[in-house]
Amino acid sequence: MELGFAYTTSKDGSVRVSRDGRLVCVIGGRDAAKLRDRLERAAGEPERQAHLAKATGNYKRGNKASGRG
Repeated sequence: MELGFAYTTSKDGSVRVSRDGRLVCVIGGRDAAKLRDRLERAAGEPERQAHLAKATGNYKRGNKASGRG
């Protein structure tokens, strides 16, 4: 499940999440600490991608199409 997410951590502990080269969000505080921990414990890249997607609120919800039309 390659979703195109990448991340960097800054000196202040915040996590900068980008997708396809564009900054999506900056997560700080306790949320950043939890995310860093999850990313470090992830079994592999697909699991890391899922954590990053969920942290940004951009995770797959199943059907993207509304079915109207």
